[in-house]
Amino acid sequence: MKALIFAAGKGERMRPLTEHTPKPLLDVGGKPLIAWHLEKLAAMGVREVVVNTAWLAERFPATLGDGSRWGLRLRYSHEGAEPIETGGGMLHALPLLRDGTDSDAPFLAINGDVWTDFDFAALPREPAGLAHLVVVDNPPQHPRGDFGLDANGRLHPYPDSQAASPLRACTFAGIGVYRPALLDGWQTIIGDAAGARLHPPRFPLAPLLRAAMVRTQVTGMRHAGDWTDVGTPQRLAELDGRLRGSGR
Repeated sequence: MKALIFAAGKGERMRPLTEHTPKPLLDVGGKPLIAWHLEKLAAMGVREVVVNTAWLAERFPATLGDGSRWGLRLRYSHEGAEPIETGGGMLHALPLLRDGTDSDAPFLAINGDVWTDFDFAALPREPAGLAHLVVVDNPPQHPRGDFGLDANGRLHPYPDSQAASPLRACTFAGIGVYRPALLDGWQTIIGDAAGARLHPPRFPLAPLLRAAMVRTQVTGMRHAGDWTDVGTPQRLAELDGRLRGSGR
């Protein structure tokens, strides 16, 4: 199984820290934030990781090299000067993520700006539908959440009165397993948005996930452990202090 790490964002809320360093390369607990993901991926047996880049793209190979220090092969999917959002980034990286023997082989995708103690090995190698996502309880900065998780492990657009059982409001943790087929027909779902006409196209992944949820093609699992969206300097400092204090 291959993996994609989303690392193309500008990290504007993290400035001035991200003026010269991409957010996934900021140090936390004594190593770049993205290195925590690379270690977990290597430990679960992933051997090839694609990192999508845009902002300060040259810093990634300069810092991470070819991935051999983790026993990985790193490949870089450069999007140009401007990031093309998560959906566009996944579509752009798809040629590097496809397996030569199985064009619909699932792959992992992880946001490069989160930290978690979630064990990536707990993810299914074969999702039941088009995607399987990790969700967490809604953090203070996102009280409404993203989706609804039902008692059968299905995710729904939230709120969704059509769900067969009560929904637990939850926030997407930025970790999931996807089939390439999730991107089939993306133009129909995204519509005539300006970004869809760019080359490469720019669009978010969330509308595709919600469309797949309506077709009961997305499952989920709740992580009750440690998870941080490293979106501000304050949250970065708090996480760094917690990790250094715990000796991880």
